[in-house]
Amino acid sequence: MTFKKLWAPLVLVLICSCTPPDITDPLVYACDPEITLSNPEYPGHEQLQLLLNERVRKGVPGMMLTVKGPEGEWSGAAGKADLEIERDLEACQITRVGSTVKTFTAVSVLLLQEDGKLDLDDPVSHYLPAEELKGLRNAEQATVRQLLQHSSGIYNYIVNLEFQTASLNDLTRVWQPEELLQYARDKPANFPPGTDVAYSNTNYVLLGMIIEQVSGQPFYEFFEERLFLPFGLKFTQFAAIDPVPENIVHGYVDLYSKLNVIDATQYSGWDYFTADGGLISNAFDLATFLQALFEGKILQASSLEEMMQWQLPKDSSDDLYDTAFGLGIFRMNTPYGPAYMHSGDAIGYYAAMFYFPSQQLAVSWAVNGNYGKIDQFTQTAEAMDHLFKHIL
Repeated sequence: MTFKKLWAPLVLVLICSCTPPDITDPLVYACDPEITLSNPEYPGHEQLQLLLNERVRKGVPGMMLTVKGPEGEWSGAAGKADLEIERDLEACQITRVGSTVKTFTAVSVLLLQEDGKLDLDDPVSHYLPAEELKGLRNAEQATVRQLLQHSSGIYNYIVNLEFQTASLNDLTRVWQPEELLQYARDKPANFPPGTDVAYSNTNYVLLGMIIEQVSGQPFYEFFEERLFLPFGLKFTQFAAIDPVPENIVHGYVDLYSKLNVIDATQYSGWDYFTADGGLISNAFDLATFLQALFEGKILQASSLEEMMQWQLPKDSSDDLYDTAFGLGIFRMNTPYGPAYMHSGDAIGYYAAMFYFPSQQLAVSWAVNGNYGKIDQFTQTAEAMDHLFKHIL
């Protein structure tokens, strides 16, 4: 559920021209281990730690994992937060978690509906001025709900090769929402609104703008006030506040598919001010958030029911599992039962969060490496099956 398949090849073409990173003081990575202290009473915790160690031995720079359910919770990590100084990765450190923010964005929109400030079935044009929507095919007709469900048919700006080239020619450039939308203007719609579903980051750029229009504050401040602080997500922040925190774990890419990685920590500036990416968090907070959401602690029951009105794509041949689209969340039919999930990546980072309703279990992991050979150990159906087998 990310843009990686289209983005990765161009990343690997140009990324090698960048300068090496500065060496980081090891003390900046210090964090509160009590929050995510490994639980020696959790059933099978030894196997979970061995699983992380195995992924690192295969070439993943670092990986953190959290499991929360009826039998308690467990968090662990393996590998390095910083290869240059050989600083061990800990489960309490922070990392980029990319498009997992889309679930936070969707929950925020549903909270605004509960507040009586918007209606999901209103057209997008009810909340954003015509000038903002000009040239965005389907935007005038699409509803807020269709943005949330990726059923608007609006073109995904990230697949525009002109955007990819511009971004890769300046990997540390900070983009504003209006600049990104330019790469979706006057592009053909994927389908008439409501007739199919197709992942589009443009939908969530617009949703961030709607949150700001309706709430009267930056969307990331709304996130903090209504989600991060009330639900104890103390490791979670949005990139706009501090785009590259000093204590963020370093991210790496496998440039030549030889597991000879290069540092990409300073990259990914296109989503610092848009609600389609840009989240900084860790596996512990993602699991905490997803557990609270599906245990009914964040949204009213009616809102959660709306969130889980599923629509299947007409063509699902590229999906890891049979996948249906909800509002800011997906339902995957795994070998271990249905799971509600979202994943996300940035250059050098990947994260995924799953909730298994039958087991009442939240599972999340994050890695500070991607592309090349790394992805096969963290993102493929085989990798996920291997992980779920150890947990479930």
